[in-house]
Amino acid sequence: MTGCNPGSGDKGVGRVRQGLVPRRAALQMLDGVVGKGRLLAELTEEKGLLARLAPADRARATRLATETLRQFDRADRLLGAFLRKRPALAVHNALRLGVVEICALGEAPHGVVNALVQIMREGKHTGPAAGLVNAVLRRVLPEVWQALPPSRLPKWLRKPLIATYGKARITAMEEVHAGVPPLDLTPRDGEAAALAARLGGQVLPTGSVRLSGVGQVSALPGYDRGAWWVQDAAAALPARILAPVPGERVLDICAAPGGKTMQLAAAGAEVTAIDISPARMERLAENLSRTGLSVRCEVANMLHWHDAPYDAILLDAPCSATGTIRRHPDLPHVKNGSDFPALFKLQARMIDHALTLLKPGGRLVFCTCSLLPEEGEIQIAEACERHPGLRVDNDAVMACAGVGESWCAKGGGLRLTPDIWADRGGIDGFFIAALRKTQQAAPGSPVRRNAR
Repeated sequence: MTGCNPGSGDKGVGRVRQGLVPRRAALQMLDGVVGKGRLLAELTEEKGLLARLAPADRARATRLATETLRQFDRADRLLGAFLRKRPALAVHNALRLGVVEICALGEAPHGVVNALVQIMREGKHTGPAAGLVNAVLRRVLPEVWQALPPSRLPKWLRKPLIATYGKARITAMEEVHAGVPPLDLTPRDGEAAALAARLGGQVLPTGSVRLSGVGQVSALPGYDRGAWWVQDAAAALPARILAPVPGERVLDICAAPGGKTMQLAAAGAEVTAIDISPARMERLAENLSRTGLSVRCEVANMLHWHDAPYDAILLDAPCSATGTIRRHPDLPHVKNGSDFPALFKLQARMIDHALTLLKPGGRLVFCTCSLLPEEGEIQIAEACERHPGLRVDNDAVMACAGVGESWCAKGGGLRLTPDIWADRGGIDGFFIAALRKTQQAAPGSPVRRNAR
């Protein structure tokens, strides 16, 4: 392969320099996620390392880092044929980025190699590895990449998920994780067909509008006037299952950034939205301002919230977020499951407290963006054991448009997995259950600790 010398010609130098800025930033992001266990969302904040970049460079850096994390395991398997030992993290990430650019994104190999070699030479500790990066990336073959299976989930997560769903199902989920997810929108007026026609999208069976190949979201028609908001099709279901009616007093717990809140308000409910994070509530307030919807917003710990009673409650509990890996491929690299038992206990406490805020006869929709039964089926079964006056209302679930019978979870509720609608780009993993407080709930028995 020719053109791998960073100093060969003025035009070549110019092209290399043009691509250095976003690649440097992408490598910093990869080092932050893989080396320091930080989420991409933290690294891409306005005051983060991308703040000084031009918008185009910022977008490209984020895309490069995200796609490398999405193809991480696959890249490592390809690189394994060329590496006798694992290189330093910064060098390994440069190799991973190069493989993904050449094989997954179809970038010109000489430009990728030149840029990454130059970046390696700039670093005191990476300079000696510039030759390795050059030699390895020059030998990478896209046809070998194509023969490799999609990236696998890390063992700490893959093993328990296989025990729950079976290997074939997890492999199908991994295939969905490997693709760039489409963009799902929720129309404020509920007119999905009209929105899809305006934006050239597809109406999904559950009422969301799906777009593919979208550039800048804020430039799409209707964004400025709040005609719609971005919300995965799975995340749009809990509010639809709660089905508030005008005038109902509804509590939205863990509300930010506000997709479900806006659904509830658009239905005419009197919504109180609470979240423990001031920063996330600022985002909710911005979304409400854009859409012109009215909601009472409070920064609060729901376990200390006592403004009751409510006709209906939506509890989107803090969870492992294992269902959102297709949109957040950094998650498997910053988690290891050690904090999950504490989350399971917190979710049970939140269900118990939410029931004290609910009117007799009222309804509670509990949901988590998780693939783990401890954050779904097991939580609901144990909640019903603790509260004799609580029952699962599967009729409310099945009344939701587009819900398939195959999505029903054992014991009630919905179990959504990423391989649903795989031919359309998949869907986030979620568990959603509708609960009805049929009488004044008896005091709950102590919360049992969920364990694997």
